[in-house]
Amino acid sequence: MNWPSTKSRKVLSALINIGWELKRTSGSHKTLSKIGYNNFIFAFHDNEEIGPKMLSRIAKQTGLTPEDL
Repeated sequence: MNWPSTKSRKVLSALINIGWELKRTSGSHKTLSKIGYNNFIFAFHDNEEIGPKMLSRIAKQTGLTPEDL
């Protein structure tokens, strides 16, 4: 899959759109939960750019696809 570099706030928004819920926030760490998945710690600042490799890792844990962005 080809992942574009994307701002972290866009990635977080996409995760929420595919069913992830914000469980709690501690500083810049946001704990997301979704039935059928382990909790996912989203540890990025809003304007941070997330590159293709990191997006691929996030996708493996969350079910995110490039079309969701």
